Amino acid sequence: MKNSILVLITFFVFVSCKKEAVEKPRVTYNKTTEKATESIVDTTKIAIAGLPIQFDSTNYLLYPIGNINTESKRYDSTTSDIVSYTVSNAMDNEITGYLQNIKFQKIDSDTLISLTNKPMLIQSVNYLATIAVKTKQQTLAYLLADSDTNEDGKLDTNDIKSLYLSTISGEKFTKISTDFQEVLDWKILDSRNRLYFRTVEDTNKNGEFDKNDKVHYFFVNVLEKEWKAVEFTAV
Repeated sequence: MKNSILVLITFFVFVSCKKEAVEKPRVTYNKTTEKATESIVDTTKIAIAGLPIQFDSTNYLLYPIGNINTESKRYDSTTSDIVSYTVSNAMDNEITGYLQNIKFQKIDSDTLISLTNKPMLIQSVNYLATIAVKTKQQTLAYLLADSDTNEDGKLDTNDIKSLYLSTISGEKFTKISTDFQEVLDWKILDSRNRLYFRTVEDTNKNGEFDKNDKVHYFFVNVLEKEWKAVEFTAV
């Protein structure tokens, strides 16, 4: 009995350590570190679109594009696949999910235009409604992974999150965060028409984000013709 318990404890310790090892590092450094590495596209996954989403007082429909999610479940002596066709969730001025792309359609047109032709994992899309009410400029903010930063051969939530902006039509799709810096959070300050955000940089190059790394502070004036992040000192 004691031997069995010892084996069981050893097994759980091994699994725990193995899981921790899989989750790290967030960044892998080699000869291509200075360039954003493109992800390997999984051609075995089946892409589908969700139903169109229209933010209030806008003239564009957004079609979220994701993959069919298949999960194996065991029932007694049999195994069945549970298929989910849910692509995204929409609430107020936000779309969340694990999206590969978004297609845009003007309400008086049947033409669909893709946001990008590059591999990406879009985790959230936010319509900057308060800015739109104040200035009539309709802008979207995206939190996404755009490169395989840990070089594990896939693009997923273990890769660094970046911040992008576009117009409500998907045009001017622009990265405003810095390569290899993880976006921590962001917010809109209406009084200055600015989007503020923070990032963390792996300054000690250990592949992880920890207390020894540097936090950066930026703002972008969303009314500018060209979106450019300006770094400032907060501490």
